[in-house]
Amino acid sequence: MAVYKKKDKIAKQLLKDKASVDTSAAENVFEGLDSNANKAEEWILKNQKILLSILGVLVIGAIVYMAYMRFVQEPAELKAANELAYPRAYFDQAQTNVVAADSLYTLALNGADGKYGLIEITDKYSNTKAGNLAKYYAGISYLKSKDYKKGIEYLSDYSSNDMMTNAVAKGAIGDAFANLEQLEEALDYYIKAASSKPNNFTTPIFLDKAAATALSLGKYSKAEELYTRIQSEFSKTEQAKDIEGKINQAKYAK
Repeated sequence: MAVYKKKDKIAKQLLKDKASVDTSAAENVFEGLDSNANKAEEWILKNQKILLSILGVLVIGAIVYMAYMRFVQEPAELKAANELAYPRAYFDQAQTNVVAADSLYTLALNGADGKYGLIEITDKYSNTKAGNLAKYYAGISYLKSKDYKKGIEYLSDYSSNDMMTNAVAKGAIGDAFANLEQLEEALDYYIKAASSKPNNFTTPIFLDKAAATALSLGKYSKAEELYTRIQSEFSKTEQAKDIEGKINQAKYAK
């Protein structure tokens, strides 16, 4: 009986000691937190002028940015879009009017009747979406007018996340280089165009052009690879017609 009482006493003491340790540990944690909080508070008080200055700069920056967007950028975007409508109309007409296409592209590029053409819009509104889009139309207009170097210049400056125009711009640069008989550059841009957000419309077109250019350069393995990709990934497109014959042409040319 005495043994049990002794064990019970020891157990109670152990629990008491453990509780004391836990309480002490908790107190140490809270003391550490208080200490850190005090240090943080002291640091903030010490540097409050700098912090307020930084906060003021950020607030002023945000206000200036919002004011710029509201009173400068948005009106410029609207005006540029309105200006672009005039040469864009000539550009669209040139796409469907084969007979007068050259003169229509010229009007699109240079403007008329006191209205800006694509060239002036790219200069005057270069920091707007319409100004960027004008570079695309200008580049295509120059390409269609057989001024390939100018076409490359404007299309190279154009940048967009739009799936179609981005791919077409790169492919058009490839066409320009092909017409200048710079086939290595043409092949490079056709491949870039085919790799620009792959889709069932533009991708097989530029894969086909890239493969044909690779054949002309004697890069038969590359041509076979590109034609095979059309066969495997775009079998239902126009470019996949007689694709087996094209693959064999590249294969046996080696």
